[in-house]
Amino acid sequence: MTNPRPLDGITVVSLEHAIAAPFCTRQLADLGARVIKIERPGAGDFARGYDERVRGLASHFVWTNRSKESLTLDLKQDEAGDILDTLLADADVLVQNLAPGAAARMGLSFEALHVRFPRLIVCDISGYGEGGPYEKKKAYDLLIQSEGGFLSVTGGPGDDQMAKAGCSIADISAGMYAYSGILSALLLRGKTGKGSRIDVSMLESLVEWMGYPMYYAFDGAPQPPRAGAAHSTIYPYGPFPTGDGGTVMLGLQNEREWAAFCDKVLLTPELATDERFSANFKRSANREVLRQIIVDSFAQLDAEAVIQRLEDAQIASARVNDMQGVWDHPQLKARDSWREVDSPAGPLPSLLPPARNAAFTPRMDGVPALGQHSQGILDRLGYSGDAIDSLRARGVI
Repeated sequence: MTNPRPLDGITVVSLEHAIAAPFCTRQLADLGARVIKIERPGAGDFARGYDERVRGLASHFVWTNRSKESLTLDLKQDEAGDILDTLLADADVLVQNLAPGAAARMGLSFEALHVRFPRLIVCDISGYGEGGPYEKKKAYDLLIQSEGGFLSVTGGPGDDQMAKAGCSIADISAGMYAYSGILSALLLRGKTGKGSRIDVSMLESLVEWMGYPMYYAFDGAPQPPRAGAAHSTIYPYGPFPTGDGGTVMLGLQNEREWAAFCDKVLLTPELATDERFSANFKRSANREVLRQIIVDSFAQLDAEAVIQRLEDAQIASARVNDMQGVWDHPQLKARDSWREVDSPAGPLPSLLPPARNAAFTPRMDGVPALGQHSQGILDRLGYSGDAIDSLRARGVI
């Protein structure tokens, strides 16, 4: 018998697309929630069309949509709204990241829903949140990275060298805060018996992650400079080439590690007390000189030899893996981190949720085809086969 999951018995209805809301609800599904994903008939979540890299499926969609039920509804038609109302009557959570104002225009604001469904939790995810001059402004991940200051501290030194993160960090951060906010709202409902509203903005989610560079630039002080793949204010902390054409990433955090690095890695213990490098702020200020010293030393060694010296000195290091290197990562294999989930393209590997709890097995069901569960959901709601066929013929589902 499978141990119960934390969210067994919880039903989530989600009007979602792209990444932020789907990433949130996929994690709720991991914990056992039933997630009903509402999609447009014939088109679906537009993230389905981003690419065809996963045996014809879109990479973003595969990542964020396992364990969900796909129900197609044209919410511009009254009958689709009736179906949604029936679902919400028994649901615990509604999640939506539609265009600003769209949910309210459909009668799906928290205020309107709370009258009819007082126990329903509503989570609204948007670019900028409710209120303020940006309330109605459309937003996508890269635009929030720009508005939130991330681009100003990421990339090379020139404005033409600014760089976005290689994954959707604004969407991910908003999805994470929506997920934790929903968990807290479920706990609160257990005490009050009432649902509540969660307002998550992508901007505030990412600005929370920008706390270090913002405080570094407090009271008008200069902000951290862009430093490529190296840390902008801690040094040495970044990538260094090796004699065989490889690259090793290393990081020092304190003076003890600096002394060990000089002694056991560079084999020049006297460098530790060199006045130019005797404190982190000095090493950072003189990073070009220090970098050349390190590069000259590493040029005599291959990457494995450098890593071995770093390991012997207990200096943190990493290989600069590409995606194939991550798929094949020995640590992930040793921890049995991959599972197989079904999809319209056949079985696919999927990473276990990072927060492992030995008390239960996370739910890891398939990635749905568009409308895959429409028939079954409507059957459970009491619709006859003829009624479902009629809804489909008229484009309601």
